[in-house]
Amino acid sequence: MVSTREAGRAFIDQVGYPVIVKPDVGVGATNTWKLEKDADLDAFYDDLPAAPYVMEEFIQGDICSYDAILDSKCEPLFESMTVWPPVMDIVNKDLDLMYYTCPDVPEQLRALGRRTVKAFGVDRRFVHLEFFRLARGRKGLGRKGDFVALEVNMRPAGGYTPDMMDFAHSTDVYQIYADMVAHDARRLPEPAEHFYCVYASRKDGHSYARRHEEIMERYGWAMMMQEEMPPMNWPQMGRYMYTARLRTFEEVQAFIEFVQGA
Repeated sequence: MVSTREAGRAFIDQVGYPVIVKPDVGVGATNTWKLEKDADLDAFYDDLPAAPYVMEEFIQGDICSYDAILDSKCEPLFESMTVWPPVMDIVNKDLDLMYYTCPDVPEQLRALGRRTVKAFGVDRRFVHLEFFRLARGRKGLGRKGDFVALEVNMRPAGGYTPDMMDFAHSTDVYQIYADMVAHDARRLPEPAEHFYCVYASRKDGHSYARRHEEIMERYGWAMMMQEEMPPMNWPQMGRYMYTARLRTFEEVQAFIEFVQGA
């Protein structure tokens, strides 16, 4: 927890710059910053927010969420993984957002997610747990590719992500949740087909190579959702969003480039 300037410096002496400071209770990386030098640290403490803040070691890697619907025994009725960029950079650097739900959950993440919900004693909930997948090995944390805990959210993922889980897993998470509440069980069968579901958005003031009509002509067959987002979501989610269901990661990369390429 952020307390005194001296405590912040002591923490940085231990882990080194950069560090992340963010609200202890927050969403969408709002009011989250990277401190890279003493001047940044002093500026933060000179105008310390009233809300409780935490300071964290800076980690390089993808953010991978373990999303699950749990029964009364903390056992998962549904599990999924979504891969996210650093949302802090999307907001603070005014970048375009892209993220995707995967067709499966790596066994290491599945095991960590299940252990985490049991450690918290979480039952009868839809949870959204975030982990870093290390881009390089880090002493005390793990090897390249390992998952490192970031935060727990005892709620579903935000935005249209639950719908993306539906599209990726050919299912209905809302029905699974309702059956959990009413019957403490999953009644929907396990789906036969799984896909990538990818979200790519555009912001005002950015320049793009392709027009909306070109995107729909190329990817209309795969488009699951396409609309203008509510204004409150523009800083994180973009103003115009395109959500497609695709078979391979290579198709996901090509879709993102087609939508967001300048």
